[in-house]
Amino acid sequence: MKISKPKQLHDVEFKPSINTQTGQDWTWVNPDKLSTENLPANYYESALDTWHQFPSLTTDIECDVVVVGGGLLGSSTALHLAQQGLDVVVVEKNRIGAGASGRNGGQLTPGLARWEAEEMVEHFSFEEAKRLWHFTSTEAMQLIDDLTDQYQLDLGRKRGHITAAVHEGHLVALTKGSDARKYLGEDHTQIIGQHELYDYVKSPHYFGGLFDTLGGQIQPLALNRGLIYAFYQHAGRVFEQTEVTKIEEKNDGIYVSTQTGVIKAKKSVVLGVHHASFQLLQEDNQTTIPFYTYVCTTAPLSVDLKEILPQDTPVYDTQFQIDYYRGVSQNRLLFGGQGTGSCWDHQQTADYLLHRIHHVFPQVNDVALDFVWSGTTDLTVNGATDSRKFGKKYPIYAVQGWSGHGVAQTVRIGKAIAEDLTGKSKDFEILTKIQHHNIPFGRALAPLVIPLAKSAYGVGALVNPGKMVSF
Repeated sequence: MKISKPKQLHDVEFKPSINTQTGQDWTWVNPDKLSTENLPANYYESALDTWHQFPSLTTDIECDVVVVGGGLLGSSTALHLAQQGLDVVVVEKNRIGAGASGRNGGQLTPGLARWEAEEMVEHFSFEEAKRLWHFTSTEAMQLIDDLTDQYQLDLGRKRGHITAAVHEGHLVALTKGSDARKYLGEDHTQIIGQHELYDYVKSPHYFGGLFDTLGGQIQPLALNRGLIYAFYQHAGRVFEQTEVTKIEEKNDGIYVSTQTGVIKAKKSVVLGVHHASFQLLQEDNQTTIPFYTYVCTTAPLSVDLKEILPQDTPVYDTQFQIDYYRGVSQNRLLFGGQGTGSCWDHQQTADYLLHRIHHVFPQVNDVALDFVWSGTTDLTVNGATDSRKFGKKYPIYAVQGWSGHGVAQTVRIGKAIAEDLTGKSKDFEILTKIQHHNIPFGRALAPLVIPLAKSAYGVGALVNPGKMVSF
């Protein structure tokens, strides 16, 4: 059986999604463009040609490694294991890219979730901090470029990224972050003033910012599908609509149970399923808390995108509740932000995002939205990703706590897991050294805890507006 590469369309094709709705994630599409009782496709799925749907598991099978979750982490890990000749099976409870990997903002920025160079310098020796920073920055970006070239993928990759300061005091924090990156041997950043920033972002609300040539943007669902396409070229097996219910380590392997079959993994299991890792492993030490984020894509704007983003550079800002945005196909603006403990509905989300678009670009009138969608992610107390290695005789890997950041880093960590299992490198080991705090009842209390935390940070921002704290 052959599968095709993900193919980007000239414009969006309004259509029902191939995904099924799970959890609280939803997608809204302008009813004038599509009327359906089914889950509509979000912008990313609508901008890609219809793609392959894999079968469900229907029998018991064996393999070397089972990867649970068909997002970016799972697909990257599976690909890099298959490249080394291992027999790998990917199981996904929905469709490939149905979760956060195919619903995020598509911005490529360096760092490990909310840990950037300064945090790494603070928590590690110089050599370890340098290694970790390059792992999550230069190597992560280069890996995406290498995979793009190797498998001839069209991922909409563009280079350059801006962090725009909403307060002049935030330029101090951005400068310190840039200096920390240079201290660790990576020099892709430049602080730019208010007038120079205006050459990139035609908004009156910024005081300058950080220009990063290392970052950029990508079509995240195309990346996810592209990794699975590449995995399939190495005899990989994929089963969709197959939810894992139990994982049990025995003397002769790890048994991964689903409702329709059991998979025996003879070497390892990798969990790329966010907080579900805790449930499957029956772990009491739960270090993440869920939250919801929101994205929209406008209808083609009444003004040329170059009038507001002349260099086609993606942006996120430094306000507490960040705005992030970038231009996408056919003169549309993709715009996202906010993080909540309870999931908003589409009307509240649309009202909020339209308000933010008008605030950032008051010169743009008659903005209409074609797509609005939510996404679920999770965060840790310290802001860094929680990477773990379990198991007695057979290793079980799990990564969670992305805090809404890390498209490129997820792909790089997938490679690190593969190389840890095969003994090629110890890159994953340094990730496991980061200490994390347990959050008792955190998942149940998220609707209460997140608003309280945001209120506390918000008060702090009012008292000291020059201190940069972004959520």
